Amino acid sequence: MFDSPLFFLLIHSLLRWLVLLSLLYAILRAFRGLSKGLAFSKTDNSVRHWTATIAHIQLIAGMILYIQSPVTSYFWRNFAEAIRQVNTTFFGLVHISLMLLAIVLITIGSALAKRKQSDPEKFRTMLIWFSVALLIILLAIPWPFSPWATRPYLRTF
Repeated sequence: MFDSPLFFLLIHSLLRWLVLLSLLYAILRAFRGLSKGLAFSKTDNSVRHWTATIAHIQLIAGMILYIQSPVTSYFWRNFAEAIRQVNTTFFGLVHISLMLLAIVLITIGSALAKRKQSDPEKFRTMLIWFSVALLIILLAIPWPFSPWATRPYLRTF
């Protein structure tokens, strides 16, 4: 069961929404803390930590799906032909590259915020790094209206 592609697809589907929700929540807490001059609480630190942790779990699930995907397998086996196909190139190269970049930014932002001395610096660091990561994630999502690749908001199995 745990090595089934369907299992990882289900986990991946749930995690993608958790990543977005936790990232939005962390950004909102950072904005609120910075704008109101609040203390960086244990809750803020937990939100920072769990946002990065959820993103890392999603990364693992996404990498497993990427390795098992027939689209990416086709892309790498037939690179010269596949690179000319927008949808295949998006899933074979663009999506994974942007998502990896976003996870790196979340990781760096989380680590930097943890090490900052003052509360405003912690909130500002979290706000900037997590917001840039969210923007990259939003660019890398295969929205139903995207010219590069389309997927429904909620996938059926």
